[in-house]
Amino acid sequence: MAKTILILAANPSDTHRLRLDQEVRDIQAGLERARRRDDFVLKQAWAVRPVDLRRAILDHKPAIVHFCGHGGGREGIALEDDSGNARLVSTEALAGLFALFASSVECVVLNACYSAVQAEAIAEHIPHVIGMSQAISDQAAMEFAVALYDGLAAGESAAFAYQLACNALQLAGIPEHQTPVLKSKSQSPQNS
Repeated sequence: MAKTILILAANPSDTHRLRLDQEVRDIQAGLERARRRDDFVLKQAWAVRPVDLRRAILDHKPAIVHFCGHGGGREGIALEDDSGNARLVSTEALAGLFALFASSVECVVLNACYSAVQAEAIAEHIPHVIGMSQAISDQAAMEFAVALYDGLAAGESAAFAYQLACNALQLAGIPEHQTPVLKSKSQSPQNS
């Protein structure tokens, strides 16, 4: 059975514009050309509000949840409110949500600035969680995400795909290769 990758995108109108559409397009293109493309199904939700987050996970039963958007460090990640403005969702709320889906979600990717705090909390429940230790540029976030899914769609483990994605930043001459951090439930935190 194919694993579902659920991409959740939020770029609230009161935050600076990110190229989330390009990130998702490039991930999709990589998955379509991958050797094991039939092993994955890509689902997307845009302008995600807290209710959409919950419903998307319930509806799609993903193995991998990928959030792309803005992070606020200890304050949480930025989803949208009903008006399209930023609504920070706390670390505790996110960890609590993923605790409920611990039997089905294998990996969470928080491709947002300062999201390592949330990654660490979510990793108490989910085997592999990737977050960002500091601000990350659009270019680095996109390069990292595409390479991560290239690795996963080639049949590699989450840890290998993470290392491959960090190396992709180095190969591209992007100095942010130490920004992504992998937190694993069964072992100590890693970074490149």
